[in-house]
Amino acid sequence: MIELGIIEDEKMFRDGLEQFFREQKEFGAVHAAPSVETFLEKLDVGLEVDVILLDIGLPGMSGLEGIRLLKGKLPDVDIIMLTSYDDSDRIFKALCAGADSYLVKRSSIQEIREAILTVNRGGAYMSPSIARKVIDHFSPKRESGEEQVLTGRQEQIVQGLVDGLSYKMIADKYLVSVETVRDHIKKIYRKLHVNSKAEVIRKRMDGEI
Repeated sequence: MIELGIIEDEKMFRDGLEQFFREQKEFGAVHAAPSVETFLEKLDVGLEVDVILLDIGLPGMSGLEGIRLLKGKLPDVDIIMLTSYDDSDRIFKALCAGADSYLVKRSSIQEIREAILTVNRGGAYMSPSIARKVIDHFSPKRESGEEQVLTGRQEQIVQGLVDGLSYKMIADKYLVSVETVRDHIKKIYRKLHVNSKAEVIRKRMDGEI
């Protein structure tokens, strides 16, 4: 019998989950709480659970912050993120913090049930859209070597960034418009697979470009 924990602040959603899983033969007790803090108080008085469904956007401590604390109290617990967020940043923060699976709330109740049973057996389960993002993140980049090489002008712009020049100063230095500089910056980001000037500068300082 699986002892299930649910940490979810939306009462209607939480109550629906609690009622459903109380009626499933594979599950024992279901312990629900509206926040990580409240659930931790339950653990302090001896509560034991096998799997926790954990939201991210919670009052007080976020689910992302709570993962390590929950794992600290229950090292063997399986944590399944069940959240509305599906952006890559939160997905990887959750997985790096120790979450075992990641589901979006639009998943059906049967998908949530299957996820719990799967992780309890030692597997992993993710919503298809989440799994695709994880796969895309780790897939080898397919750009050709030529596409990854910066042009002479792009090299100059990168050096301008390293020198601390603003877009306008770079434009004035090379007699081009600010919009041209911005266009080159976007292409540089795509070629280097980065999202900020700081990452471009770091790659240059580390000798990667």
